[in-house]
Amino acid sequence: MIAWLRSLFFNIFFFAWLLVLLLFAWMFLPFPRMVMQRMLRVWSWITLWGIRVFGGIHYRFEGLENIPQGPVMIASKHQSIWDTFVMYVLLDDPQYVLKQELMKIPLWGRYAAKSEHIAIDRDAGAKALRDMVEQCTDRLNKGRQIIIFPEGTRTAPGVTLRYHPGVAAIYQKMPEKSCVVPAALNSGSFWGRRKYYIRPGTITLRFLEPIPTGLPRKEFMNILEERIEGAAKVLYDAAAAPAGKNPPNTP
Repeated sequence: MIAWLRSLFFNIFFFAWLLVLLLFAWMFLPFPRMVMQRMLRVWSWITLWGIRVFGGIHYRFEGLENIPQGPVMIASKHQSIWDTFVMYVLLDDPQYVLKQELMKIPLWGRYAAKSEHIAIDRDAGAKALRDMVEQCTDRLNKGRQIIIFPEGTRTAPGVTLRYHPGVAAIYQKMPEKSCVVPAALNSGSFWGRRKYYIRPGTITLRFLEPIPTGLPRKEFMNILEERIEGAAKVLYDAAAAPAGKNPPNTP
């Protein structure tokens, strides 16, 4: 019963706070893009606070030293809604690569466009790939941070999907001064896709050794998948085990 009530309070908080964002963020549309980015950062911090208070979900960031200053592409595992906003509390100017359908959500689509997130029309074929590469290269050249989910969608803990070639296409066009930072997490073990019930615990987001530019396409993809999936399995196994003694990095 306690777990059910905690999940209820968590869902009420999350969707109510999301509604506040949708209804009031329009006030920031006339201002420069970074005003919207900062507003989304504040929203993300308060969301993490609410998830901890109402849902009992803490978080731990590991390997932050692997994220260089300036332009970088974060290639991350994707298991939960949590993954779609957490980078706002870590990066200076995050730009998510997301599916075009999200841009059609009333109000949210305008906010994402204002922030200059990168929308991909997956039905457009080769044109979609060219547009994505062009936009990602543009953002990197402006010193921003790109977040991409190589599998293209959320997966259940322990599941691996085919890594899409788009991430390799971006990699081949990245400026020399940038790099790719693989990232693994276990957020789906606590807040699953389209799940009402949440499980209290500590989500771990681990940033792995950066991959420099200039590698052959196949070698890059093999290294990327090997690092992400290897670390994701370790984190999944840790989440499935009884609670450990390591404290989260949230108060």
